[in-house]
Amino acid sequence: MNDDMIEVQLEEEPIELCKLLKVLDLAEGGGHAKLLIADGYVGVNGEVCTQKRKKMRAGDTLYFNGELFALSAAENMVQRQPKPHPEAKTHTPAKKQKAKKPQRDERTGRKPISFG
Repeated sequence: MNDDMIEVQLEEEPIELCKLLKVLDLAEGGGHAKLLIADGYVGVNGEVCTQKRKKMRAGDTLYFNGELFALSAAENMVQRQPKPHPEAKTHTPAKKQKAKKPQRDERTGRKPISFG
């Protein structure tokens, strides 16, 4: 690595930019980190970054307050799997269908009400 770069080894990736600033003690807290990012004080991969939750990975660089940080993977690094999109369709095995409740009561002609 270059002498003027500070190497940061990630044990888990990805890590959000605002959390990375907190972990490196470059910000006092999460709110402070988000303000620094939003105000354009943080550079990622050679460009100003205003994305507070930017996913940072090994190979990315972070520039803040005159210091350049190079992110690399630790030997025992864990990669987190992205959460599935809530609208994504997943295949589920067919379930036995329950007998449908009658639409209307035969005696009164009213629809049944369910509270739970």
